[in-house]
Amino acid sequence: MLTQEEKLALIKEFGKNEQDSGSSAVQIALLTKNMDILQKHLAVHKKDFSSKRGLMQMVNDRKQHLIYLQKCDAASYRDVIKRLGIRK
Repeated sequence: MLTQEEKLALIKEFGKNEQDSGSSAVQIALLTKNMDILQKHLAVHKKDFSSKRGLMQMVNDRKQHLIYLQKCDAASYRDVIKRLGIRK
């Protein structure tokens, strides 16, 4: 799990202001960082199937946010995937 300080840093970096925690760019960033943490957990605990299911849900949620962001604001979409290092 992300600490409160890490979440605030991501919100500050990707959001429009410090209170903007609901925009798609912020949600994508938070999901990506949580997914990284969970992948490290699953590398050690290979039989943790409930965490694996949670990771798959996060992947799907991030995918939906990315699709929405690409449709609504293509420039922001390209910026977010470049800054997070996801996709091509």
